[in-house]
Amino acid sequence: MPETATLSSKFQISIPKAIRTAQHWEAGLTLAFIPKGTGVLLVPVPKREALKGLAKGASATEYRDRSDRF
Repeated sequence: MPETATLSSKFQISIPKAIRTAQHWEAGLTLAFIPKGTGVLLVPVPKREALKGLAKGASATEYRDRSDRF
């Protein structure tokens, strides 16, 4: 049976410990709620430092946009 949580009267939930532990989530983590069909994806928002170097070597002049796709 999957882990569950109950929405409180203040519209708050507690994420079950098994989920927090498996995902290595700690207090203070920012989460994004992404609507997906009849459900919602809960995704951690990366800190700016974690994105450093992500696009290293990318060219600002040689990119494709929607106008050159068939």
